[in-house]
Amino acid sequence: MSDVKIEVRDVYKVFGANESQALALLRAGDTRQSVQAQTQCNVGLAGVNLTVPVGQISCIMGLSGSGKSTLIRHMNRLIDPSAGEILIDGQNILALDMPGLRQLRRRTVSMVFQSFGLLPHINVLENVAFGLHVRGDDKKQARELALAWLERVGLTEYAKNYPDELSGGMRQRVGLARALATDTEVLLMDEAFSALDPLIRYDMQDQLIALQQRLQKTIVFVTHDIDEALRLGQHIAILRDGKIEQVGTPDDIKNHPVNDYVEHFVVRRDS
Repeated sequence: MSDVKIEVRDVYKVFGANESQALALLRAGDTRQSVQAQTQCNVGLAGVNLTVPVGQISCIMGLSGSGKSTLIRHMNRLIDPSAGEILIDGQNILALDMPGLRQLRRRTVSMVFQSFGLLPHINVLENVAFGLHVRGDDKKQARELALAWLERVGLTEYAKNYPDELSGGMRQRVGLARALATDTEVLLMDEAFSALDPLIRYDMQDQLIALQQRLQKTIVFVTHDIDEALRLGQHIAILRDGKIEQVGTPDDIKNHPVNDYVEHFVVRRDS
């Protein structure tokens, strides 16, 4: 069995009408800023290569506009690349037809969004069970599983409440329970805790670490916070301007930054 779950191979993403021209310029070595000025296209990713290990929390870290959210959305094909390949368990998911893509999202990859993504017209229990219902699971079993996950995230007593009756931290726990209830192999988390107050955010990090110790999922966690990346990530990738600056363990990032840009985050954190 391979120790690599996801492979991102030479992925480019260009938004705009002059995509082909922008791609050619990027491949010729032009900078993101130069390409955007010449083509009026927005460059999301500029030749990203990344492997995501199986059974670990991998953090994709970068400032706003670095391409981190664009990258994670390629991993369940919410976005298709302008060029490159995305492989999960060795299969190029770009080759999937619509039934195959639906199967990928129902069985293999789930996602937790920064904005929670809860459905306001159904209660907490129904939100957690939603993914199970969509893929056709037995209603009774789906309810029991949803209740079990609400218990794991400490929200059993709120099962009949509606999302707007919960705090931000509680809503995020509902979103996490919903994603985990489907028992997919990969969990994508796009700045999932960034909208929370610091203490609640730290508590959610604790919960994720504790859950991961039991579940051993492949988790891809996007953040703009180096402290969060170092605390959660066993494997960290730092992006800038749509390119990978460094990939490594927390120790690599802290003690062996490859350039001034990466070192800046660590120095700023320790100062």
